[in-house]
Parts: sequence; structure tokens; C-alpha cells
Amino acid sequence: MNADFPRVLTLLRKERGISQKLAASKLGISQALLSHYEKGIRECGLDFLIRCADFYGVSCDYMLGRSPDRTGSKLTVEDIPEPDSVGKENVFKSGVLPVLNKKLIANSLNILFDMLSRSACKPLVNEVSSFLMLAVYRMFRLVYGANPRNQSAMFTVPDTVAQQYADAAMQVCSANAYSIAKGDPAVDMERIPNVDPLYVTTEALSRDYPLFASSLLNLIQNSEARIAYPAAGKK
Repeated sequence: MNADFPRVLTLLRKERGISQKLAASKLGISQALLSHYEKGIRECGLDFLIRCADFYGVSCDYMLGRSPDRTGSKLTVEDIPEPDSVGKENVFKSGVLPVLNKKLIANSLNILFDMLSRSACKPLVNEVSSFLMLAVYRMFRLVYGANPRNQSAMFTVPDTVAQQYADAAMQVCSANAYSIAKGDPAVDMERIPNVDPLYVTTEALSRDYPLFASSLLNLIQNSEARIAYPAAGKK
């Protein structure tokens, strides 16, 4: 088997809220053997893998950590819904602030990724995207961890080091992206072929992104207020 199977097996049982004894009974094995499977001490056979997948209503690929989707499907661009798609996932019930901040961030990202597209530089796209994904990962994991009932087995990186490791990975992404943007790419990464398409003014922002420019400008203002860098002449 692989290293992900014990973690996913444990996660599914705990998410369902059943004891190891009950799960073992339903799966037709002893509690001791299930304990060994969940701890990774012993490897199961294909028959047990299929039984687990059927019992928990997931795919074998999900059980093995080959797909993050419970159905085992592979995500494509066409499968990803638009951020503002209508549905219960897009409804906030906690007031105006989450909606406002989401719109500021999402609208600003529209501009950022359009600029990345115009850069025609795949390494820059990858490094910026990875940095942002890691930022979301860190904050999701932090909020997820606020409830002690949430299962840490959802993640493969241990909680004791996850934030620090993610921060280190973000620093690497930031350094690589910065080196590309400054025309001196690190570790044999390619240069931006032509920086002219990245020329931007506030006037051009308002003209080219009439729906999103104000969000980006507000995000910049809010971020710099949070940074609180002392302006010249101020103490």
C-alpha cells in the first residue's frame, strides 16, 4: 500500500464519527487488524481496499491519496467553477465583511492573473500561483484547526511543522518570482520575454479593468495601512 492509505482510512472513520470497533465490524475484520491498517503497521489487500471504498462511498484512488476528490476524478480547467458561480458555496451568512473582503481579493486576482498571462512567462505564473496557493493553504489550515474536533488527518504535513514549512516554501516562491521580475532569474528559470505588456498606470487600470480596478486600489490602500510603514516626516 502507500503512505496515504492509513491517513485517509483514519480520516474517513473519524469524519463519520464511528469507533474503530464498529468500523472493523462493518468491514469484516478485527479491531486489532484495523488498528494496524490505520497506523500503517500492516498493508491490506485489494479486496479490503475495495470494501473500504464502498463502505465510505469514495473511490479507490481517493483511498490511496491519488486524487484529492472523493470520487477520484481528475480536475481540469473546465471542471473548476467560476469564483462567482451561484450556489450555496458562494453564500456567506456571517455579515458583510467576508463578502467585501472576498470581492476585493478575487477582483484584484483577476487583474494580477491577467498581467501574468501577458507576461508569457510560465515560471513566473507558477511561482506567483504557488505563493498564493500556499497562503490560502496556511490560512485555511489555521482556521480549520480552530475547532479541535476537525481531523488533522485531512493533511499529510504534520500540524507541528505545517505553518513553518509552508512559510519557507512561500519564501522560495517569492524569491524566485522576484528574481524573474527583476530580470535575473534564479535556478535557470526563463526571463520574461517582453516586459512592455506589463506597463501599467492607474489610468490604464481604470480603463482596462473598469469592474476590478477600484478593488485592487482599495486592496493596495488597505494592505499598506496594515503594513504601517512610517512615511517621511512622521514619527
